[in-house]
Amino acid sequence: MLDYAHLSALAAVLRTGSFERAAHHLNVTPSAISQRVKLLEERLGVVLVVRGQPCTATEVGQRLCQHVEQVAMLESSLHESLPGLGGASRPVTLRIAVNADSLATWFIPAMARTEGYLFDLVLDDQDHSAEWLRRGEVAAAVTAHSTPVQGCDCHPLGALRYIATASPGYCSRWFADGVSELAAARAPCLTFNQKDRLQAEWLRQVFGTDLHPPLHWLPSSQAFVDAALAGIGWGMNPEPLVVDHLRTGRLVALRPDQPLDVPLFWQPSRIVSSVLAPLTRAVMREARHFCRELEA
Repeated sequence: MLDYAHLSALAAVLRTGSFERAAHHLNVTPSAISQRVKLLEERLGVVLVVRGQPCTATEVGQRLCQHVEQVAMLESSLHESLPGLGGASRPVTLRIAVNADSLATWFIPAMARTEGYLFDLVLDDQDHSAEWLRRGEVAAAVTAHSTPVQGCDCHPLGALRYIATASPGYCSRWFADGVSELAAARAPCLTFNQKDRLQAEWLRQVFGTDLHPPLHWLPSSQAFVDAALAGIGWGMNPEPLVVDHLRTGRLVALRPDQPLDVPLFWQPSRIVSSVLAPLTRAVMREARHFCRELEA
């Protein structure tokens, strides 16, 4: 059997990124943390932590960290169902994969409705967040995939609507004669990162072909809105973030009749479903306020 104190030290190092912060988190000395991790590595005969700024996990170290976090969630569930056990457990940290636009619109209100937990959010595109579940690195994910990952449940959240938006001045400069295929191929476009396909999907939806406009790279939901307002480029912005700007005319829709709806799904791991139940309820509730009902 592996010593739980040693495993907890390892998990703390990997989650906080340093031996010093892990020591503060567990109320022990940095040397005690270092000794526990070293003993664990010696017993298993493998390196578990890549020492650096920050410290990172090896493959085996990541697997052990996931194990510790799952055990912590199961223990929390046990304490809730059997209060006679006594001894209040530590607040459970929920590691969740979520896309940036959900985080910028509706996910934080869901977090606020879930008391007694700590959150460790991993940001990734909705088309790729399910990979974190497949690797066992998160307990749940907001994803665009309707097929449940093995060992997970799948709850439809609705569709987050995106609007192709730009400033009036930008439209006057680049789309003076309308949003044509030729103009769209030349007009500078905003993109989040290499995984972001929303702009390309919208162009294909509107023109039926692949276009390759000049790109600005802006890995921030708020920066997308700010850049559109500043006339830097056009981009696909979540409707909840730009509805007021559209109403006042600070932004305009390039094609008002051509929104892009992205279906979203909540996939929690079944093994810790009881622990995640309050968050699942909050996620379902908040998503309904911001997302449109999925078509049957």
